[in-house]
Amino acid sequence: MPDYSHTETVNASPAAVFAILDDVTRAPEWLRRCTRLDNLSGGPTAVGTRLKYHYKDGSRTGVMDGSVVAREQDRKLTNRFTDKMMDVTVDFDVAPGAMPDQTTLTHTVTIDTKGLGKVFTPMIRRQLPAQTGAMAELKRLAESGT
Repeated sequence: MPDYSHTETVNASPAAVFAILDDVTRAPEWLRRCTRLDNLSGGPTAVGTRLKYHYKDGSRTGVMDGSVVAREQDRKLTNRFTDKMMDVTVDFDVAPGAMPDQTTLTHTVTIDTKGLGKVFTPMIRRQLPAQTGAMAELKRLAESGT
């Protein structure tokens, strides 16, 4: 099962960082593969909120069904997505940094391949670190206050 974790220090408050993560409409701003993330339940995100993740990977497009499986305001957000080839867990841990208005943000992605997807496990394992490059863009957005 491929998984990858990356931690960044962000010069913005945990509340500012979490607000970007929690706003599903902003996902395409910092997650390159994401073309849209829909909150199918409506209203604020909460554990159980149903999600639909639309993505483009090269010339391939796809959709994954998902849900919020853990959420603690300004501290933690975990979403799980699934399709016929894989189950993906995307976890964000948000913690106060060493300095005021600083955040330690840890992003962990775990992919459980299934069926035909198992053939792609070695390739996914190699590509996963590059996919968490979204952290640099997320950091830029939070630090710029946009």
